[in-house]
Amino acid sequence: MTAPAGSLLVARDLRKAYGPTTALDGAEFSIHPGEVVAVMGPSGSGKSTLLHCLAGIVTPDSGSITYDGREVTAMSDAERSALRRSAFGFVFQFGQLVPELTCVENVALPLRLSGSSRKEAERTALAWMERLEVDDLRKKRPGEVSGGQGQRVAVARSLVTNPRVVFADEPTGALDSFNGERVMELLTDAARSANTAVVLVTHEARVAAYSDREIVVRDGRSRDMERVV
Repeated sequence: MTAPAGSLLVARDLRKAYGPTTALDGAEFSIHPGEVVAVMGPSGSGKSTLLHCLAGIVTPDSGSITYDGREVTAMSDAERSALRRSAFGFVFQFGQLVPELTCVENVALPLRLSGSSRKEAERTALAWMERLEVDDLRKKRPGEVSGGQGQRVAVARSLVTNPRVVFADEPTGALDSFNGERVMELLTDAARSANTAVVLVTHEARVAAYSDREIVVRDGRSRDMERVV
């Protein structure tokens, strides 16, 4: 694969097996700054494994992943961890908010872990919560808010460090259609305004419709789909 000029994150010929099970079999991927790319495919197709490899969480057996000109697969564990803290944001299906913390403390957590003061981190967190329309939940804990509200808090947390790439793994999978669409509107609008790339794993066509481009993964192989407008 020849990556398009200006690509921020590129994967070539990724292969990954778990014992006798092949998860990726030559998968390829590319994304530009500010672009939203949906990774689609049936359950077990390898789409989540692809996301985890791109994010430096899982190391492929072979192939290459390049982020901003740097070879991710050649990095040490510590270097990949630093990359995830500084350049990547994450949204998971069930939010994975810390139940003991308030919503604003959850959003501020990545900044606090990077050394920001509590006051500065929470000021930045509140700005993002306002953009995601959940600033009124600042003092509530995750168990006191709805699923849709909690997922918007999780989106604010993923964007609070101004990452270059957000990885969203089935971000609406636990939500009804109304809340799912609102989360997608807010996530994609906020990411595009910040020129943040979004890698969106989903099996739902209505969620993929918020993307600029779709990649279908099947049997560990990827195919870039042409969108008909």
